[in-house]
Amino acid sequence: MENITILSPDINTHWQAIAPILIIRNEEEYNQAVERLNALIDEIGTNEEHPLYNLLETLGTLIEVYESENYPIPDCSGSEILAYLMQENGLTVLDLPEIGTPEIIERILSKNKTLTFAQIQQLAERFNVNYQVFMSSTNS
Repeated sequence: MENITILSPDINTHWQAIAPILIIRNEEEYNQAVERLNALIDEIGTNEEHPLYNLLETLGTLIEVYESENYPIPDCSGSEILAYLMQENGLTVLDLPEIGTPEIIERILSKNKTLTFAQIQQLAERFNVNYQVFMSSTNS
């Protein structure tokens, strides 16, 4: 029977240098991975031709898995997310004229009115988050 090697012989030589980059088991390794990812993003951006682009994608996936296991995002409505972001940024209903009048924003925060897609897009841009943050299954 033929001996089939799945891994390149070079992997044994290089694994010691690569393993710390690809393993996230605790908060310290997580923080290091986030720093590495940010440095890679600064260097590579969206250049898919860059030799380290696959590393950037892989590290992003590993961080996402660690976060989903260790920092689960509670199922919140768009209005709850808005209220949280307003509180974190010290904003009042007067600080969001692009969303609507203070009365409209109060209705959204009290869950008497849902966010429109246009409002969601504006909020995502304002708070520099993905628009899907405001589109949970309990968006009201």
